[in-house]
Amino acid sequence: MLDFAIFAVTFVIVLVGAVLYLYPSSRKASGIPGLNPTDEKDGNLQDIVNRGSLHEFLMSLHQEHGSVASFWFGGRPVVSLGAVNQLQQHINPNHTTDSFETMLKSLLGYQSGMGGGATEAMMRKKVYESAINNTLENNFPLVLQLVEELVAKWKSFPVDQHTPLCAHLLGLAMKTVTQLALGERFKDDAEVISFRKNHDAIWSVIGKGYLDGSLEKSTSRKGHYEKALSEMESVLLSVAKERKAQRKQTAFVDALLQSSLTERQIMEDCMVFTLAGSVITANSCIWALHFLSTSEEVQDKLYQELTEVFGSAPVSLDKIPQLRYCQQVLNETVRTAKLTPVAARLQEVEGKVDHHVIPKETLVIYALGVVLQDSDTWSTPYRFDPDRFEEDSVRKSFSLLGFSGNQTCPELRFAYTVATILLSTMARQLKLQKLKGQVMEVRSELVSTPKDETWVTVSRRS
Repeated sequence: MLDFAIFAVTFVIVLVGAVLYLYPSSRKASGIPGLNPTDEKDGNLQDIVNRGSLHEFLMSLHQEHGSVASFWFGGRPVVSLGAVNQLQQHINPNHTTDSFETMLKSLLGYQSGMGGGATEAMMRKKVYESAINNTLENNFPLVLQLVEELVAKWKSFPVDQHTPLCAHLLGLAMKTVTQLALGERFKDDAEVISFRKNHDAIWSVIGKGYLDGSLEKSTSRKGHYEKALSEMESVLLSVAKERKAQRKQTAFVDALLQSSLTERQIMEDCMVFTLAGSVITANSCIWALHFLSTSEEVQDKLYQELTEVFGSAPVSLDKIPQLRYCQQVLNETVRTAKLTPVAARLQEVEGKVDHHVIPKETLVIYALGVVLQDSDTWSTPYRFDPDRFEEDSVRKSFSLLGFSGNQTCPELRFAYTVATILLSTMARQLKLQKLKGQVMEVRSELVSTPKDETWVTVSRRS
């Protein structure tokens, strides 16, 4: 509960702090239905704390005030959108940027290239997405090798051995992302371990919130964070210089080096991909295997599809689009787990949702966790049911939220591919069983994460 409360406080502090820094604006109220400030100085901050998390606060806010609702941080209004139609209205005019990436860069303090207008933003987005797509295609055998090594390890376990999903799948994600993003240097386990140490230190601040309520309140924590960030940036700059001299073209950073991006921009994009890519990939895989372990029926349907598509042959990139049911499993994993429950944008010009005017320089929150479990959009929303994605209307709603289709977050698209390879390799050889009595609790961070280690047992498929 304390972690939830702290995150709720600090997430809003950081995002609104970014607004104040970037856009010292007027303080006029939006006129949108919502909460009045309960404190003149802090606005509704204590209400967020009382709810235990920003996600829980947004759930109650939209339940009481509708799909477009406002609350206050200090003297500034914040607008939250909590339904598919309203999100669509706001997302479509802003398709040149990704809300999750924008939020993450703001939290990291990265602003270079973000003020160059729509043309520069679109160019940079295309370079970033193309680099990820090309990297996956060029390195598919490596991803498959890393997955097969993990599955072989699981096959060697005794039937009754408890397997920790979080530890193993975070390790898989780190190895995959670092090698694909930064190249052969990260085949060395020592490099990956060092990278992970700094990654965890940065994400503990960015992902969980500033754990003491504000980074400025703890000199030691601030020093630890800044040291990790500086070391990570130095490593990324060093890798970029090495790869540029070697003229290689297999890693994510190589594609960025072929573009017109500055050295600083290349480093920032490598930081975003390695930070977000590792966490989103790891948690997509963790949640997918957790939900599979709860349903033998889903595992059997997945096995049947995989057998029909691949037979006894290894997973191949060209056949992945044929895995319709596997895609449904991953879509339902993302939806049920509320994988990314919150995203945000800065309202750079005056906008409108329904009949509500959103003033310039307002912070707009996308309450994705609210939308993903809205009973008006999803039947039995708390149930894991991949079959729901057989319906066109469900797939369309999911796509409108940016979780599938052309608007998918690039890091999520990468995670989908890795998770598909994992499920395709694992489900044809192994069955998963959930540990009896295990209760899953969620940390609603920037990416939803199991609060504790998640355990399963594995057995060979006969």
